[in-house]
Amino acid sequence: MNTIAADGPRRHAVPGVAKTTTAQVVFARQPLLDRDGMLCGYEMKAREIAAGEVAASLTDSSADAAEPRRSDPLAGVDPVVRAAIQPAVREALVGHIGYLDVTRAMLLDESLQMLPPDRFLLDIPPDIEVDSTLISRIVTLHARRYRFVLDHVVEADHTFAQLLPYAGAVKIEFARIEPAMLEKLAGVLRSAGKTLIALGIESQADFEAARQLGFDRFEGYFFARPQSSTARRVSAPRHALLNLLQLLGSEPTVTQLETELKLNPVLVMHLMRLANTSGLTMGRKVETLREAINATGTDRIARWTQLLLYADGRKVALESDPLLQLAATRARFMELAIAQLPSAGRDEADAAFLTGVFSFVDAVFGGSLESTLDVLTLSRPIRAAILSRDGVLGVLLAAIDALERGAWDDVDAACTQLAPLTAAQIAALALEAAAWAGVADRHAEAAGLERLDE
Repeated sequence: MNTIAADGPRRHAVPGVAKTTTAQVVFARQPLLDRDGMLCGYEMKAREIAAGEVAASLTDSSADAAEPRRSDPLAGVDPVVRAAIQPAVREALVGHIGYLDVTRAMLLDESLQMLPPDRFLLDIPPDIEVDSTLISRIVTLHARRYRFVLDHVVEADHTFAQLLPYAGAVKIEFARIEPAMLEKLAGVLRSAGKTLIALGIESQADFEAARQLGFDRFEGYFFARPQSSTARRVSAPRHALLNLLQLLGSEPTVTQLETELKLNPVLVMHLMRLANTSGLTMGRKVETLREAINATGTDRIARWTQLLLYADGRKVALESDPLLQLAATRARFMELAIAQLPSAGRDEADAAFLTGVFSFVDAVFGGSLESTLDVLTLSRPIRAAILSRDGVLGVLLAAIDALERGAWDDVDAACTQLAPLTAAQIAALALEAAAWAGVADRHAEAAGLERLDE
């Protein structure tokens, strides 16, 4: 599995879903960014569902595996904890910190300590019941290196005051507090040494305002919205990438590709490196551009170019680039999900990947999404899916968009049109896609995704 060419579509069971006799838990993953606009964590929003929802859609063999075994070492573990320690969740975090909502019952449950304290921060809700038992438990957990975050703060009430000494960070509902009060609260918390996290940041203006107030982390999708031309610098000249994409869409000959690539020496350099590190050359060094094209293949070159559209111009690790990660995750999710539907083939999988990868293209180029899609000359079904959520591709896009927002009712609504896919499968496939996107700069083929300087 790699970031240039995905494995072929396949029908498989749901990965990374915690199963118990009474409940199953799946996650939606929402990004947190640092002051430089780079990924620094993910909030894992848990949803507990009926045990039969996943089992009904599994294959016979995987359904058998879904049944709890008598010797199961995780029997009796809190369902959210059980789900959070699954390999699929660890892989989807891609080395970043996970923020996990906890309840009073979870905090008092001894199984909570199965969570690795260096991988998760525990988000405490504002309406939790606070008493001496809870405080004592938090103190004990803190001594065992667990860290706490006060979640969804809108006022400094009594519960907030009781828990603040034990929290290292505070999540503040940025849009729900009056500016004067927000400034005062932020100042007090900064003086107390707390990490400030702004929730609901959906525009560049909000990000800048929160940043000016001294916030350290930012949760929201402002980075995926069209920005001014100075807000984000793409990693290669736009015209070079667009011209190459247009040529790749016309089934070019090797000679045509060679001619186009020679106009962009930086692209040539990285394609040569991609070809020599991809494992496709059987140990023989690629020395010419023609050899690199033949070794890599147009499909891999196309996906490499599509993802490069989203790579930030700064020299940062790809797993910390929020827009590239979001676009790559969507694209891979679309490809995996359509393979679960009846009559899906290679063409449908390719179209699904393109739908996902170009659904954020206006965030790179600015202007209207429709005009940018015109330049890319995408097919009518792909355009309709992106612009108006039409067709099966549009419904899949609506499903992953809803999951990104943690809008479970909207995920359920999409699934009524996506049988046999369930909300649990949608969530699990999204985690698998996130892991695929996140290994970009660790995989040998990642050399082809390095930043291209202007």
